[in-house]
Amino acid sequence: MFKRRISNIYVLAAFGTIGGALFGFDISSMSAWIGTDQYLEYFNHPDADLQGGITASMSAGSFAGALAAGFLSDMLGRRSSLQIAAVIWIIGSVIQLSSRDVAQLICGRVINGLSVGIMSSQIPVYLAELSPARIRGRIVGIQQWAIEWGILIMYLVSYGCSKVEGPASFRIAWGVQAVPALILLGALCFFPESPRWLASKDRWEQCLDVLTLLHGHGEGDDRGREDPVVQAEYLEVQEAQRLADEGKNLSILGLFGRSMWRRTTAGLFAQLWQQLLGGNVMMYYIVYVFQMANLTGNVNLYSSAIQYVIFLVTTGITLTFIEKTGRRNLFVFGGVIMAALHFAVAGLMASYGHHVDSIPGASNIKWQVTGPPAKGIIACSYLFVACYGFTWAPAAWVYCSEVFPIKWRAKGVGLCAAVNWMFNFALAYFVPPSFENIVWRTYIIFGVFCLASTVHSFLAFYETQGKTLEEIDGVFSSGLPAWRSGKIKSKFGEKVHRIEDKQEGIFQSDAADRQSEKEGFEQLDVGSRV
Repeated sequence: MFKRRISNIYVLAAFGTIGGALFGFDISSMSAWIGTDQYLEYFNHPDADLQGGITASMSAGSFAGALAAGFLSDMLGRRSSLQIAAVIWIIGSVIQLSSRDVAQLICGRVINGLSVGIMSSQIPVYLAELSPARIRGRIVGIQQWAIEWGILIMYLVSYGCSKVEGPASFRIAWGVQAVPALILLGALCFFPESPRWLASKDRWEQCLDVLTLLHGHGEGDDRGREDPVVQAEYLEVQEAQRLADEGKNLSILGLFGRSMWRRTTAGLFAQLWQQLLGGNVMMYYIVYVFQMANLTGNVNLYSSAIQYVIFLVTTGITLTFIEKTGRRNLFVFGGVIMAALHFAVAGLMASYGHHVDSIPGASNIKWQVTGPPAKGIIACSYLFVACYGFTWAPAAWVYCSEVFPIKWRAKGVGLCAAVNWMFNFALAYFVPPSFENIVWRTYIIFGVFCLASTVHSFLAFYETQGKTLEEIDGVFSSGLPAWRSGKIKSKFGEKVHRIEDKQEGIFQSDAADRQSEKEGFEQLDVGSRV
């Protein structure tokens, strides 16, 4: 059965998170072009409101896709829902690359958004359900890392294409977006289905086979099935599914029931705060920020590329230690540092900036800072992105994929992703007019959001690091306050040891029986000779 299936979790994550890279592609496929002559001339120099609408159209599609993703994933399976999303992305990319006007461009971005909404919510679910507890944060966090690779790669592709004259420049870049989706579509044919989804459909033999593939060293025979880790995971899945079956007829409102509301609100706010911190705004409109700091032309493009590299490197570093630091520390300390950097940028812009009618190539920008203060703004922007990459960017996606039990996981993460995209849409639309009208005060708003996220995550976010997905049920129902939840230890290792001891006992019993039989035969043989 598994001759065609990939068993290495890191290989699965590497290919699976191509879906995250598509989100990154879409971010920089717009941010890289909004300041270029080819784009501005072809689409008749869109004003701040129209550009906000063009950028936000992808988020609108993602919101709808994320809401539908849970139902699609529960009905067809995690793998099939990702295959459907890959096909949708290819269609959206074709519509974008052939855009004749703003309406068609927006249509293509909305369709691409549908795909991103499905993938952004279901890839973390899929990887979380495939991963062993000890490395789950690292595996799911690769999703965010893939987003950043997508941002950087598409930005560099767009930079190269910007040397091409006329609309062919952005058409080539937008067409290249379809290539990763084709690779993902082919790779998914070799992926196993989620064992927890198989359990939810009472396909227990297949569930055990997949667990054997993933945790039993790829062995599909009885020897792999009896591996203690496989058996411990199987028992966890069985118990979780038993509890899920007891409440099978509950409506989606059960996400906000007495036993679930803490988990649901924690997941929702993890995604909400991730947007309100201002990180993705930096990704969409970094060109505008650097234009206000008096960087133009190729210098602006180089500076933007440096920021994307910083984002990529810092998130990659986080993935190496996220299983040691836990989730809560990343949320709390990250919020404090990013608030300070937002307030620093606001102070520099307010104290040393001045009003201008417009900036060449950026009629939407009405504020400019020059000299050393401009370099200070650039430095703070780099530090902000580094801190965001170290903390909230990967941790929020990891966290919301962990907090829901199996019955609610697909729908719960889908709802969390929908909240992410709803605020992504609002902010993508809000930022261009805000840079034009309230200028530096935009950073004050985001700084206050960072402080609010710090307080809320300290008081309400329970620690999930190192626990199996099934053990997290007990963390939220422990009765401890959130800031003491890190003291709860996982008992998964004890279960493995108990299974090993049980198997060892069976082995010893069998050996004793065989020895007894041997002695009996020897006595019989001696007696017959006498």
